[in-house]
Amino acid sequence: MRTRRTVLEAAAHVIGARGYQGATIAKIIQRAGVTKGAVYFHFRSKDALARAVIEEQTDPFVPPVSDSRLQDAIDFSHQVALALRSDPMLQAGTRIAVETTFTEEPLVPYQAWTDIMTAIFTDAQSNGELLPAVAPDRAAEFFVGAYLGVQLYSHAASNRADLPERVTALWRHTLPGLASPGALSRLDPQGRSRKVAV
Repeated sequence: MRTRRTVLEAAAHVIGARGYQGATIAKIIQRAGVTKGAVYFHFRSKDALARAVIEEQTDPFVPPVSDSRLQDAIDFSHQVALALRSDPMLQAGTRIAVETTFTEEPLVPYQAWTDIMTAIFTDAQSNGELLPAVAPDRAAEFFVGAYLGVQLYSHAASNRADLPERVTALWRHTLPGLASPGALSRLDPQGRSRKVAV
């Protein structure tokens, strides 16, 4: 398991730096300091390695749970935004998503994120925090797609230095179409955890 983790982390670093197409197994082996056999023991191909990166990138992130599930969604998105600036696994997942989008078999790492947001929005709906016409699964798909665009824009504009501010702006523009009037007045688009971290 330790070798598998070493290979995964090496793959994330190499893919994050060179892109999915530019990341070779040889470079990953060199970064990991393991043998070719050790890599292929755990992963049959670069594609399998990329899929493992995608599967594991959400593992460290547990959404908070409070009385306001919409605020939890906001806080969670800021937690991920801060991590995106330094977490190689998240950065690699983004590059894999973008670079394989135009291939015959795209590797889409956003289903796990969509599932997380769907669960939070479903809870928010049960709490009466969502507008009646909002479908949690569709809202989650929209938000994750918009979040991907925002973080890519931030990466191009400032190497993600301004990502928390851009995520705040995303929520400011999105919340009026999601939140019931009573919930909207209590939400902080800057995120509670961000204020503590700063």
